[in-house]
Amino acid sequence: MKPKVKVHPKYTYTKEGVYYFCRVIPKDLEPYYSRLRFVKSLRTKSSTSASFAAKHIASKLDDHWLKLRLSQMDDPLKSIRRAVPASPDKGFPTTQQLLETYVLVKGKGRGELFARTAKRNISYLEDCLGQRSINQYSTANAATFRDWLFGRQLSNASVLRITGALKAMFNFIINEQGLSCNNPFAKVYIPSDIQTEKRKAIPPNFMVKLQMSCRALDDDLRWLVAMISDTGMRLSEAVGLRQEDLHLDNVVPYLEIAPHGSRRLKTASSKRVIPLVGEALWAAQKVKSADHSFCFPRYSNETTCKSNSASAAINKWLKTVIGNTYVIHGLRHSFRDRLRNVGANTDLIDQLGGWSLKTVGQGYGDGYSLEFCGLWMGKLVEKPCPSPNSENCETDQ
Repeated sequence: MKPKVKVHPKYTYTKEGVYYFCRVIPKDLEPYYSRLRFVKSLRTKSSTSASFAAKHIASKLDDHWLKLRLSQMDDPLKSIRRAVPASPDKGFPTTQQLLETYVLVKGKGRGELFARTAKRNISYLEDCLGQRSINQYSTANAATFRDWLFGRQLSNASVLRITGALKAMFNFIINEQGLSCNNPFAKVYIPSDIQTEKRKAIPPNFMVKLQMSCRALDDDLRWLVAMISDTGMRLSEAVGLRQEDLHLDNVVPYLEIAPHGSRRLKTASSKRVIPLVGEALWAAQKVKSADHSFCFPRYSNETTCKSNSASAAINKWLKTVIGNTYVIHGLRHSFRDRLRNVGANTDLIDQLGGWSLKTVGQGYGDGYSLEFCGLWMGKLVEKPCPSPNSENCETDQ
């Protein structure tokens, strides 16, 4: 006769004879919690008492989780509900008026994407809390909106980006019109995302393998990658280049990064010149021989700069060459590391990469000369790796 196996009450286990309640957080509600399991000591060694307590706690959790799920639901009657006109407070603009003013004033020269993003962020806010005057949104409303975004399975980075954009929009209209109301998004808390990894620099051996592949395929997409690899440009900066930005007949060949109608620059420091060396010079020569006013007409023209499309195409190809770990932006990280490793100082690195200035003093003068920058850029390609598979690659040394 087999001995009886003791069965613990549902959702319980024992530790040193004491019963503990344990329940896994539902997958759809994980963004609300810092742990994936809820564990609580029932402080009893009695199976009967533990069973009663476990049922009670489980019931409480079910009720709480139901309320959370209901709070995430869109209005079930949305399809048949009439739009109720907003009743704004006198003297305070509604979210739609905020959107109109923001795009009209701040959106000048920024392209269609700017307006589309602002409209999408405002639509999120109105879907969750309804259209109101901006003074009718409270900090508690902002917290509700944050939870609503998490309930839609958005990442921490996405929630931070949306709430940050709305904070900027509210700040703009409050300051622009001298309004006496608080910004509800000024202090909304967004939990840190410990799972988010920063983009990794592409190692020297993979860099050589990538550059060799660019030479082998020798088309416009590979010219774009090669040009970024030895200049550290942002992808949008490279995609938006025009033929007039390339100066190959100069004693020190260089490219000029300047704002254009279809492509703005990220910061004031982004406007700069970069000497062309190595694979970037090879790619620039290829691009210069093409009969088109834009360097990469597949992704850029007078009205649009499709850097997102270029990013998707390049990253898909990168996976086949150097694996899933790296993306095109990793070349920019590599560029900074390579300049560090040849001994370039921070001021020079920031100037070449177009990074924002950290001190007032950095803004004085005209910066390093093109000839001086060319000397340091040349150091990046002085010691190529012996092979793309080398473990002791000295490209960055």
